[in-house]
Amino acid sequence: MLSAVMEDYLKTIYVLQREAGDDPSAERVATSAIAERLDVTAPTVTSMLDKLAERGLVDREKYKGVRLTAEGETVALEVLRHHRLIEAYLAEALDYDWTDVHEEADRLEHHISETFEARIAEVLGDPDVDPHGDPIPRADLSPLDDAPGNRLDECAVGDRVVVQRVRHRTSDELRYLADAGVSPGATLAVVEVAPFGMVTVDGPSGQQSLPAEVAHLIRVSPEAEVIQE
Repeated sequence: MLSAVMEDYLKTIYVLQREAGDDPSAERVATSAIAERLDVTAPTVTSMLDKLAERGLVDREKYKGVRLTAEGETVALEVLRHHRLIEAYLAEALDYDWTDVHEEADRLEHHISETFEARIAEVLGDPDVDPHGDPIPRADLSPLDDAPGNRLDECAVGDRVVVQRVRHRTSDELRYLADAGVSPGATLAVVEVAPFGMVTVDGPSGQQSLPAEVAHLIRVSPEAEVIQE
């Protein structure tokens, strides 16, 4: 049996590995990145990584970072499946706002049975994505497909796009985007892209200027492709 904290580490490493997929040269996750994401100290992370390595869940090289083993990835995918199914259930069945489901799912993801997980999936029609547009691992815990589309900060002026996914970092960022009308399913027109600065879009709430580091978290697809689908 793994503790909830161990599962949190595995889930976090998996998510950071996926995010690093934008950078083909990034094969391992740095201790500092894990510490920042979990809001703990680097020595705390090092101690936990040692424990996970002893259990065969991570492959760790000193000063080079860490990556999940096949067994560690399976555990991470299961925790992610719980988390994202719970998020979907909260939003669809209990009318939670999509910006508020993450923290609730964090509290519950370690404590539901596989039977309860299966019932949630059945009730929701076995959804492919959660309210943020993040892919939900399948029941067989097979590897996730790559994220759809491009990042918003990669778009050009004049592009019309549909938001597919908003990566979660903090609830404040999600509420900021929700207030700006930037949420999964929203159609945006790119008005201006300032080098190393703001990305201005015209959407459901009018024109909004988004910091580049926020636009980087948003995955979009061309509007024409979405309509054709």
